[in-house]
Formats: sequence, structure tokens, C-alpha cells
Amino acid sequence: MATILVITGCSSTRLAYRYADWGIVWWVEDFITLTKPQKRQLNADIEELKQWHCSTELPRYQAWLHNLRSELAEGKPGPAEISSHQNQLLSLLQPLMHQITPGAVNLLSSLSDEQVRELAKNMAENQRELEEEFLTGDAKSIEHARAERTEERAERWLGSLNPVQKDIIKVWSEDRAGQTEIWLAGRRNWQDTLLNALEYRSQADFEATITELINNPKAGRGDAYAQRIDESMVAMNSLIQELLLASHASQLDHLNRRISELGGDFKALTCKPSPEVASRNR
Repeated sequence: MATILVITGCSSTRLAYRYADWGIVWWVEDFITLTKPQKRQLNADIEELKQWHCSTELPRYQAWLHNLRSELAEGKPGPAEISSHQNQLLSLLQPLMHQITPGAVNLLSSLSDEQVRELAKNMAENQRELEEEFLTGDAKSIEHARAERTEERAERWLGSLNPVQKDIIKVWSEDRAGQTEIWLAGRRNWQDTLLNALEYRSQADFEATITELINNPKAGRGDAYAQRIDESMVAMNSLIQELLLASHASQLDHLNRRISELGGDFKALTCKPSPEVASRNR
């Protein structure tokens, strides 16, 4: 859910959030043909997750956006401020991962051998499709595609980029050689670790294994991924700072409007906690 909100345009955030539960169902059913009892349980788990998220987590997102906007009003943030905001944003994902774990354990532990084979087949096919999409062509082509994707993301927040900013992204992309390959390899490693765990889903330590995979995904993606993701965090901080330093007034106005719109969407979507959620928060 949080990922959907981060990548979705503000004008459609409310719609995306309200239908995020169905998005999760569709994603699962793209990989596994669920039985009717599994579907019922998944829908119940998702509804509980959504109720918790809109009552407990969205106010935290609002607070983060408010702090970000206040800081931007004081001037362009430096490396320390950008790193702090990035860490705060990542910390907002941790409770979500923790909250989805019981439902994931319930579903995965209920899979039949046939469903596990279906999951493995569909994961492998999806992985092949991603590799074909992101690793087509030579190193220069991959680098160029990465720069284009980064430009598109930056323009969502800053509007049209100026030539200096495009050059900044081009250099940044050149310095990230091999990043896409490592990301895809890490993704494949995580899936292999999950499928291996599913072979022992009837054992007592299965819940602990899945909990670790969900809440500490780097552990299942390999050392190369773990090292590169740490480096990427630093590189992303540097990229954001350079783009902001090269920005002009109209871009900062665009950024402020986007932040304000997103904060308004979060406020409108915030709900009252259900009795179950309220009792857990006491």
C-alpha cells in the first residue's frame, strides 16, 4: 500500500488507496490460484490491514510531509536533512511490514504442494519478463533506460527538468553501473529463499523464517544486494541534493504543491480506528 502511494500521482492517490486492497488480491492471484477459504481469509486480513493503516499510519505520513514542507520553506535542505527525511520515510514502512506478516504467514502456510509449484512457475516467468524488460541491450542502453526512469520520477515532483538536472541524472546513472542486474539477482535470490522455506511450511520455525524474510528482506537477497542497497541510499541522497540545488523557483513551487496535495489526500483518507485496532493501540 505504501509503495502505491509513493509512486502514484497525487490526483489519483485517493482512488489508488481505496482500491489498494483489491490490488493486493489481484497480485496474489496472478501467482497463485486460491481456494475459496483462502480468498475469504485473505480479504479479511486485508480489510483489517487497511483499517489499521488508514487510522494509525496515515497520520504519521501527514506529519512527515508537514515537516518536509516546513523545512523546504526555510531553504534547500542539505545532505544531513535529506538523509534524515529519507530515514524517516523508510521507518514508516517498518510497521507496515510487521503488520502484514501474520496474514502472509497464514496464507503461505495454507498452500498446497500444487499451489507452491504454481507459485514457483509464475515467479520464474515474472522474473524472466523483468529481466527482458530491464536488461535488454548493451550496458549503454541499460544505463540510458535507467536515466530515463529516474527523470520521469524526478519530474513528478519537480516538473520539467532543466539541462543541468538532466546532466546530473545522466552522470548519476553512469555511476550506478550494474545496479539493475544486482537488483534483479537479489529479487531472484529472495524468491528462491521463499520457495525453499515453503518446502518446510508445516514446521514450527516456518513463521519465524517468513517473518525474517518480510521484515529483513536484505537477508534473503544476498551480500551483493545488501552492499549495493546501502551504497544506493547514499547515492540517492546525493542525487536529491544536487537536483534541489540545481532547481529554480518554479520547480520548488511545484514540489510544494505536490507535497501539499499529497498531505491533503492523506488527511481525507484518514479514518477512525475500529474497536479491534483501538484496543491494540491502548
